[in-house]
Amino acid sequence: MKVVKQYEQGVLFRLGKVIAVRQAGLTLIIPFVDVLNRVSLRIVTMPIQSQGIITRDNVSVDVSAVAYYRVVDAQKSVVAIENVGAAINQIAQTTLRKVVGQHTLDETLSETDRINIDIKTILDVATEDWGVEVTLVELKDIQLPESMKRAMARQAEAEREKRAKIIAAEGEALAADALGSAADIMMAHPLALQLRNLQTLVELGVDKNSTVVFPAPLMSTIGELGTFLARENNAASAVTPPSSARGVAPVVNGTPPLAGSTP
Repeated sequence: MKVVKQYEQGVLFRLGKVIAVRQAGLTLIIPFVDVLNRVSLRIVTMPIQSQGIITRDNVSVDVSAVAYYRVVDAQKSVVAIENVGAAINQIAQTTLRKVVGQHTLDETLSETDRINIDIKTILDVATEDWGVEVTLVELKDIQLPESMKRAMARQAEAEREKRAKIIAAEGEALAADALGSAADIMMAHPLALQLRNLQTLVELGVDKNSTVVFPAPLMSTIGELGTFLARENNAASAVTPPSSARGVAPVVNGTPPLAGSTP
């Protein structure tokens, strides 16, 4: 009596010939005549060791992966091939080198999904006659040479700098456009410039500092006011005549002159 578990199938040989495939449960066999080989139908996780591969653009990389497969035909997996696990491991390594070698380094790093599908498709075709189905293949790790890592870092840094300069130039263009529009508005409305000056003074006085700031328009206004006052004083001095011109005798030593006397 032999017991086949739920996740297994039993391939029954009688005198070296396959006579049946037994399902889960109790199976009766004839001693010394029958041989029952149990085959697991569960999904098997198989790591693919790291492979040294040269990509299409002549870059040496080390790539490792992992594959998942399961037996779908127990009889074929026993009769068609001696060791299913070892066979799939070897063909997976060669397929990994073949597929990755057909891609450039950038494609290998960015198009892993397509590489995984290509490897799975090739393995499915090869293992179909063995009664095995490959359910999933995933690239697990890609190791690059140190020189290539430094070169890629420099390339990424240069790309970032290029984007930063482009963004800064676009910001300058937008700022210049906005400043031009603001200048046009201030030329049309001179009071807007005074309001802007007052707003600037408010912003400067937020920190409660002792700095006194006079805007340039205010200073020019004070200068114009001083010039105006000086001009008015000069005009007033030119219009007012001296006291002798009006016939008033001057005072000598604090005593006014007598009538009819000549000073």
